[in-house]
Amino acid sequence: MASSEPVCEQTLDPGRLEPLLALSRAAGWNQNEADWRLMLELGRGWGLARPDGTLVASTLVLPYGGRFAWVSMVLVLPEERRRGHASRLLRRALSELQARRLTPILDATPAGRAVYAREGFRDTWGFARYALHAPRLAAAAIPGAEVRALADADWPAIMELDALAFGARRERLLRALALRLPAAALVAERAARIVGFLLGRDAREARQLGPLVSLAPEATPALLAGALARVSPPLFIDIADHAPALRARAEEHGFIFQRPFTRMVRGDDHAPGDPRIMMAVAGPELG
Repeated sequence: MASSEPVCEQTLDPGRLEPLLALSRAAGWNQNEADWRLMLELGRGWGLARPDGTLVASTLVLPYGGRFAWVSMVLVLPEERRRGHASRLLRRALSELQARRLTPILDATPAGRAVYAREGFRDTWGFARYALHAPRLAAAAIPGAEVRALADADWPAIMELDALAFGARRERLLRALALRLPAAALVAERAARIVGFLLGRDAREARQLGPLVSLAPEATPALLAGALARVSPPLFIDIADHAPALRARAEEHGFIFQRPFTRMVRGDDHAPGDPRIMMAVAGPELG
């Protein structure tokens, strides 16, 4: 039952992660303590709390490259929904981004999409989450692309590829992901040139694979196979709608569709970057 108590706005405190984890758990989302800490290091957030200190809602913004920012973790406790908390915090975030002249971007769940549309967000492209609980197909090498572990010398090439796909440099995020799940930090080479990469991270319910960026068709399934040979389930991967070959290969391995997401932008007609080479995203909370 919804509380009738008033709520007050507060800045999210990276030193107090348990209330944030409680919001994730209540929503059934996958974030763990490391995710919340990383997001608050990359950006800033706001919450609404009852007089007793209980956090009932949250919103984060993650600036990327001085041009745009991700609106993330728009969460409300189930018993506090339909009271305008999400809209209040969303407008707080949008006001912040407008003052900083940053274009707001987000990845919307089906439930949130209508709310964001009312605030001026437009659909651009979509992706869907797939989950693997038990592999159906043994991972095998894919002809035409060599997959190996990421090395320190690979970072300049990875940064260039990711900036092309995503639309901004996000080195702090990518390096953090590589440390979170080293077994999934892979590159694909063709003729001694890096043509794709994959990263991942540990999380609360399942390990998350992504981003997966690829310039070569054969590199995409090769990176997925490489990860499946090194990382055990449960696994999530958020596959772009424009990557049907990756979706088909994931389904062959036993991944099952969970839910769709829509990438939405406010104040522009399209999302930054080149989605044609963004095969799987880092996650709706990270972009």
